[in-house]
Amino acid sequence: MILIIESDYKNFPPRLEWQPIFYPVLDKDYASEIAEKWNTRDQSGNYLGFVTQFEVKEDEVSKYPAENVGAKNHNELWVPAEKLSEFNQAIIGKINVIKVFVGDDFKQSENTEIEGLISELRIKRNDK
Repeated sequence: MILIIESDYKNFPPRLEWQPIFYPVLDKDYASEIAEKWNTRDQSGNYLGFVTQFEVKEDEVSKYPAENVGAKNHNELWVPAEKLSEFNQAIIGKINVIKVFVGDDFKQSENTEIEGLISELRIKRNDK
């Protein structure tokens, strides 16, 4: 999230060496499920799960057919890491953070913008 903030909410960061695909999901509930169930248990993300929303030009989105990876709403695009720069250039406006899930082991962030997002958008475990 810090890298998205540093891009002024305009770009997703390059994939790491072991991440060959960028997987933007196509359903808010599915995104919330990932953020809450996976990200809040991940130490490398400080036990935070962010749900983002953004718009992408149709000609870019149409390059990547929706892939279903489980339940009916578990649909996502599979954007190869080497195409992420083109995908980012097709984002219209900014990447908006619409929910923040905070895991039990979260430690206060030194980043004031992260803390602001948590204060504004935090979803408690039983308060979805």
